[in-house]
Amino acid sequence: MTPTLALNAVPHPPERDAIALRLAGIAAAAGVILRQYELGGCRHHLKPDGSPTSQADLAAEAQIVADLTRDFPGIPVIAEETAAEVAPAALFFLVDPLDGTKDFLKGTGEYTVNIALVAGERPVAAALAAPAFGRVWAAGAGAAEAPIVAGRPGAFRAVAARTTPDEGMTALVSRSHGEAADEACLAGLPIGSRRGVSSALKFGLLACGEGDVYVRCGPTMEWDTAAGDHILTQAGGCLIGPDGRAFGYGRRPGQYRNGPFAAFGDPSQAVRAVLPATSPGRS
Repeated sequence: MTPTLALNAVPHPPERDAIALRLAGIAAAAGVILRQYELGGCRHHLKPDGSPTSQADLAAEAQIVADLTRDFPGIPVIAEETAAEVAPAALFFLVDPLDGTKDFLKGTGEYTVNIALVAGERPVAAALAAPAFGRVWAAGAGAAEAPIVAGRPGAFRAVAARTTPDEGMTALVSRSHGEAADEACLAGLPIGSRRGVSSALKFGLLACGEGDVYVRCGPTMEWDTAAGDHILTQAGGCLIGPDGRAFGYGRRPGQYRNGPFAAFGDPSQAVRAVLPATSPGRS
């Protein structure tokens, strides 16, 4: 049963868990739409900022927005393709229906569906689905992962980020993005190996102990990180900005842009992160 949300009240921990499970179901269902486009071909075009969007983005977003509006009436939904049309409130959703569009179009499978419920400035429930890999993560008061079975989440199991291995950290690095500032930050960390991974899938892997650090100094948006941020945090990790603090969400005057960040499975390593004050190309 979907919990009822009061428009101005922060959900209690048991409610957060129930909300997260419902968000996982919505994310997995959107993944079914994405898989249909992925396997059947997908038309796309470039947005004004040069990033791609596709029929799949639009179809998945429409389904997610409809599901959230039905299950959580009155809670604003700020989604990537329609963000300019909705303002945040005391409670609001941040949605990326297809994070990793380039990889989706290339057929690598490394794309995700991201949904987060934000209360004030921080997420309180979230889901992140990787449809091509049959995995979905959810977090309310705790973090968990389930297989996707026939378009729905299967049985969830609790997950936890790991402490830094003796052999050094595994850095999860983007296949399609890279900045000199990313490398400068990683140079100050005890990196033992690297693994190429695209999209917010990195957050799910960090939450499961399948990696240790993800640095991104280039441009990202709030819907790129909110769900993964919460899942990683509830799994025992952290995401920090240049000031060493957790991100706040709902920055409409800033058009929902993030600054540089570093995500760690082991929070004790966060003090080592040296990030630029702003993303390259921004003042």
